[in-house]
Amino acid sequence: MSGAVVTLVVAVFGVLGTLLAPWLSQRVQARAARDDFERQQTAARTQWDREQERADLALRRGCYVATNAAYRRYRVEILNFLWFSYQGLVTERERDALEQARQAHHAAFAEAQMVASSAVLEQLDAVTQMLSEAYRRTMCLHEGNPEPGGSFDEIRDYLKWLWERWEEMRGVMRVDLGVDLGVDGSAAG
Repeated sequence: MSGAVVTLVVAVFGVLGTLLAPWLSQRVQARAARDDFERQQTAARTQWDREQERADLALRRGCYVATNAAYRRYRVEILNFLWFSYQGLVTERERDALEQARQAHHAAFAEAQMVASSAVLEQLDAVTQMLSEAYRRTMCLHEGNPEPGGSFDEIRDYLKWLWERWEEMRGVMRVDLGVDLGVDGSAAG
């Protein structure tokens, strides 16, 4: 090859390089901008997902606290009514207290049905049925129509036994909220 051909080839590559440099630079910049946009979108989506998880956890926690309190109050009011009925001292005040606790229980259960996990809902259903049974037995006893298993002592013992189921329900709630359970099964933290 002669020197003129080499010079011509170098000149052609030089001109092509000069002409293509802006186009290649623009493509590289466009690709970098697209990659940066995708990273920002991914980061924003991840942040949104985290915020949604926190909001969901806060909603479930609030619901579980309210549900636990309403169930507890209902159980206590059944026990109170049972005791006053046994003593023959039921007044409108005791009836109202029991009915208010019963209505609060129904409202808390209805809310929990919308946000609780399947495992928690299964526990709530079981405890709700047991509380309903205790209420029914208590009312039958109070009205003078006790049925088998419906004496004062049997209902009181049933409500005490229900407390053990309560602890199981509360444990499932805590697991659903991410509260770690220790080796002995008690809540840690």
